[in-house]
Amino acid sequence: MAKTESTFKNMVLSLTLISLTAAVCLGFVYEFTKEPIALSSLNKKLDAIKQVVPEFNNNPNDERYMLPTGEGDSLEIYPAKKDNVIVGYAVNTFTNTGFSGYIGLMAGFKPDGTIINITVLEQKETPGLGTKMAEPKFKDQFNDKNPEQFKMKVKKDGGAVDAITAATISSRAFCDAVQRGYNTLQKGGTK
Repeated sequence: MAKTESTFKNMVLSLTLISLTAAVCLGFVYEFTKEPIALSSLNKKLDAIKQVVPEFNNNPNDERYMLPTGEGDSLEIYPAKKDNVIVGYAVNTFTNTGFSGYIGLMAGFKPDGTIINITVLEQKETPGLGTKMAEPKFKDQFNDKNPEQFKMKVKKDGGAVDAITAATISSRAFCDAVQRGYNTLQKGGTK
C-alpha cells in the first residue's frame, strides 16, 4: 500500500473527513438518546410532583402553566386535581443565592398557600453541609406552614427557620426559593 504524501491538501481532507465522521456520530447518538432523556426528565418531574402534593388523578404536566415572578423570569405551576377539584399546586421554583449558585426545588402548596411538602430537584452545595437541605430534618420544618404567617427566614435573620449548622447561606437560599414560589403563586392567582 502506497503511503499518502503529507501535503496541506491531504491534511485538510483528512481532518474534514474525521470531523464529518465525528459530527455524524454525535448526531446519531443525540437522536438515539433524545427521547429517553426527555422521558427520564418528565418522570423525574412527575415523581417530584407526587412527593409534594396530595394524591391526584389528573396529569399536572398537561395542565402546566407559567407565572411571572415579577423579577424578569417565570415559574412552572402544576395544578394537582382530584375529581376535577384542586388539591394543591406544585411549583418548580429556584434561587441563585445558594453557596454554589443555583438551587431548584419543587414546592407543593395547598390552595390557601400552606406548604404541603418540598423536594430538592437540583443543587450543588457543599457535600455534608448545604446538601443537608434535602434531608427531612431541615426541609420538613416547612410542612404545614403558611408563608403568610410563617417568617420564611433563618432565626439568625429574625425568622422562624432553623438553619443547617455551618450552612446558613444554603438555608437562606432554600427559604428564598420557597418564598419565591409562594409569592409567585399568590400574585399570579390560582387557576
